[in-house]
Amino acid sequence: MRIKVRAELQSIEPLDAIEEQQIRSSIDWIDSGAELIRRRKPATPPRHLVSYFALIDGDWILLVDHINAKLWLPPGGHVEAGETPRQTVEREVHEELGIPADFLVPYPIFLTVTETVGLTAGHVDVSLWFVLKGCRGQPLDFDHSEFHEVRWFHRDALPLDRMEPNLLRFMGKLDKSYRAGQASLRR
Repeated sequence: MRIKVRAELQSIEPLDAIEEQQIRSSIDWIDSGAELIRRRKPATPPRHLVSYFALIDGDWILLVDHINAKLWLPPGGHVEAGETPRQTVEREVHEELGIPADFLVPYPIFLTVTETVGLTAGHVDVSLWFVLKGCRGQPLDFDHSEFHEVRWFHRDALPLDRMEPNLLRFMGKLDKSYRAGQASLRR
C-alpha cells in the first residue's frame, strides 16, 4: 500500500507552493516508515491518511456539515488497513451517502496536510482529494451519526464562515483542471 500511496502523491500536479511542499513532506513521511493508518480514534498515530471525495454536478459541490469537525467539508474518511485511498472512497461514499462511487478522475487531484479542529482536534490528516460525478437530484441516505446535514452548494455560494480551510484552493484547482482540459468537471 505504501508504494501505491507514494505513486499517487507523485502523480498530483501541485496547484501552488503550498501543495508542492505538502506533497514533498508527505512523501518523506511515507518513506520514513511511519504508520499511515489510524489505529485508534481519534489520533493514534497523530498523523494518518484520509480520503476526501468531492461530488460535483456542474457548478455545484456536495458538502457535509460534519458533527465532529464542526465544519462544512467534502465527505470522506480514514484509510483503513488493507485499503488504498481510492478503495476508501468507494467504501465511504456507500457508507456515508448510500450511493456508488462514479469517479470523474480515477486518481486524487489534490493533497492537503491539515491539523484537525472541532471535537477531535489536535492530530494531522494527510488528505487525498478525489472527484466524483454527482447528481443534485439523486436521493442520498446520509449518515446522521456523522453529519448534521448534507447540502449542495453553488461554487459562488460556499459557506465561507465555517468550511474546510482548503476548499477554496481545491475549487480553484478544479477550475484550473477544467481550463487545461485535464478533466471534464463541468457539464
